[in-house]
Amino acid sequence: LWSLMMGFWQPLTNLRDYVSQNPPGTTFFLCLLTLAISFICLSSYSYTHTLPNPDITKDWNRVLSSLSTFHLCVKANELNSSVQSPLIKQEEDRKTSVNSAKSPSSVANLHLKVPLALVTSSSQSVSLRDLSLHTTLRASQLLIGGNENVYLTLEFLSDNGTYTCLTISAPSDLLPTSVRPPECPESEKNISSFYVEASNQLPTASLTCYSLNFKDDPTLTVMLTQEEQSVAVHHLLEVSVCLLGVCLMLCIAACQPHKMDEMSVKIAIIFALYLFNNKVLTDHWAL
Repeated sequence: LWSLMMGFWQPLTNLRDYVSQNPPGTTFFLCLLTLAISFICLSSYSYTHTLPNPDITKDWNRVLSSLSTFHLCVKANELNSSVQSPLIKQEEDRKTSVNSAKSPSSVANLHLKVPLALVTSSSQSVSLRDLSLHTTLRASQLLIGGNENVYLTLEFLSDNGTYTCLTISAPSDLLPTSVRPPECPESEKNISSFYVEASNQLPTASLTCYSLNFKDDPTLTVMLTQEEQSVAVHHLLEVSVCLLGVCLMLCIAACQPHKMDEMSVKIAIIFALYLFNNKVLTDHWAL
């Protein structure tokens, strides 16, 4: 009787036959197994590392990173001028008119010490000390809004400084509400001011251009709390266990005799899809 039963139910032989005769089912099993292992690895990484909060779409690192992608170009003859450029005067008049048109509480003027270093593309020896650059960008260019104007002033008080004083004037609802850089102390020095035009590409004309090197500051990134990370890890592990359970069911079904394995595998696949969809919906409503 035992030999008869073993001859009827040969798990390894049945499993090998099923794998060779049913490539789609085998592929489905491997996909589920890979997904389960990936979720386990992701949960392990999330448990041991601090992760940024994906719900925060605006932070100062993102604003500064966007600003560093631009080339800031000024005409060469303006660099040799010791008087204030008419463009700067015009820019300040525009800023004053915009600020006066809005209520005082709707416009924010921040003077921040940010991790931006200035680099010049000019072949000539140009001093970067005691230099102030003014420009205007759209909020969309800084990834914080639409077509609203954002007025920027960058003050460089040393040649090799890794930090810059950034004065930003924009509607307060556009600026990030997360942790902001420290306040930059006011400088009483007489520094040279120039109006620059921001461009994504380096102009071919003979212009003196500057670029900004940005170094990501972890203190400016909003991270997930310990409780939020624990919830994420818990959900990932739950889904992983469900997927591994389905993989086990598929293996057991594939080990059954040939007359039973096809129906068993179909039932296991349907049950797997039901469990997975039910788990995803449950986690969605729980969040």
